[in-house]
Amino acid sequence: MPPAVNPLPVDTDLPAWLDSLGDRFAAFEQQGSGCVSYGVMTQSGPRFVKTFPAESAWLLRRALAVHGAVTHGAIVAPVAAYRLRSGVHALVYPWRDGGVLYPADPRGAAVRTDPQGAMARFRALPTGEVEAALDAVLDAHVAVAAAGFVAVDFYDGCLLYDFTASRMNVVDLDEYRPGPFPLEADRLPGSTRFMAPEEFRRGAVIDERTTVFTMGRTLRLLLDSGDAEAAWRGTDGQLSVIARATDPRPGHRHATVAALTAAWREATARL
Repeated sequence: MPPAVNPLPVDTDLPAWLDSLGDRFAAFEQQGSGCVSYGVMTQSGPRFVKTFPAESAWLLRRALAVHGAVTHGAIVAPVAAYRLRSGVHALVYPWRDGGVLYPADPRGAAVRTDPQGAMARFRALPTGEVEAALDAVLDAHVAVAAAGFVAVDFYDGCLLYDFTASRMNVVDLDEYRPGPFPLEADRLPGSTRFMAPEEFRRGAVIDERTTVFTMGRTLRLLLDSGDAEAAWRGTDGQLSVIARATDPRPGHRHATVAALTAAWREATARL
């Protein structure tokens, strides 16, 4: 079960609280959001602890709303939430082994083409394994859409692949929001490689067809051998499904993530 919407108060500061959980074995400090995360070995096993500065506590509340409404085996959900004396908030997740396909890294996009990196290793997997991983991503977003949420700021940095277990995990759903909703800013947060045209247009309606576009881009970018979209590994039928999903006109896309998923599975089954 997801943690309560109201984080548990803790009357201590961040370093002391982290020490009380256990030994830190990893730190992730380069996220653009300003959040800092840690791997902590607790008495219950390894945990991923994501901390939010006081000014970003709204991101934690948004994450709790999503996880309170959406449950899926591929989505890694928090098991506890805390509010520290300093105003820092924190979510505690189960630890998942594997590699983030696009980790925060000083090299930027170059990390995706590092032969030893998670993305290059993922793209080198047999096509069937990649398709199985993509199927899990689609299925997770069928659940997201069914719960009335729209994927916002989803990109390959939200995907953690366990190469030993051949398991795809979806992480970092902090920006997902109930939809549809009008865009009240000049753009939504996110990677331009995955974003629909309406995400850059103030006043546009952001709805399930926006998630369809994002999922279409995910299929196109990950079932490819490289970063330039010049080495497609799938079929023409799969490309046709992607072309519809990523049509710049929302009304011409699949109406739902479930419809996109069904079309993709039909095209894939014909291999």
